[in-house]
Amino acid sequence: MQFINKKVLLFDLDGTLVDSVPDLALSINAMLKSLGREIYPIDTIRQWVGNGAQTLVARGLSGSITINEMLEPQLLSEALDIFLEFYAQNVSVNSVAYPEVFETLTELKNSGYRLTIVTNKPIAFVEPLLSNLGLYDLFEYCIGGDSLAHKKPHPLPLLHICEKLDISVEECVMIGDSKNDILAAKGANMQSIAVSYGYNYGEDIATHKPEAIVDSFQNILALFEKQG
Repeated sequence: MQFINKKVLLFDLDGTLVDSVPDLALSINAMLKSLGREIYPIDTIRQWVGNGAQTLVARGLSGSITINEMLEPQLLSEALDIFLEFYAQNVSVNSVAYPEVFETLTELKNSGYRLTIVTNKPIAFVEPLLSNLGLYDLFEYCIGGDSLAHKKPHPLPLLHICEKLDISVEECVMIGDSKNDILAAKGANMQSIAVSYGYNYGEDIATHKPEAIVDSFQNILALFEKQG
């Protein structure tokens, strides 16, 4: 298919543009180690990423994608502070942009599309990560998981972008790797594209019925007409 009459593209960050798991795993394990707890392999932690920092920390403390409901709020708060402090110093040590991300975003921007970020990552980490990878200047506006009252899969961040940029939902496309992105898009009545290579908790992203699925980021280009 091809998306017609679109003006604004909303991109998820972790798992869509950037493989940030190496640094998230490093930081989660540093937090767990400082609390005298078991640490986990990177491939295990990879399954926990996508719902924001607090959920990631809670999963780390639980040792599972299913959060232990008996976790003490004080412990979770302490662990979150430790994680955030460590991650702030290690946000882009081993994180890398996926292949062809810079080139594809640049071509989309040069073709007239307005590019934005809608991520569940705390906003304080968004600019440093994008800047260190040479991507920040490509984006007109960024929303983090703590920027608004709700984060994905709630549609509010997507609708906020529309309001902020004075653009209709029909003129936007959400592009992400997880069900949070697709569910948020559906809640906003916005079309969506899923990338198949990211973090989706081991589920097949096709289950959530995005309008299109790509296996490589550069394949997004074929879905859009050149502007102007």
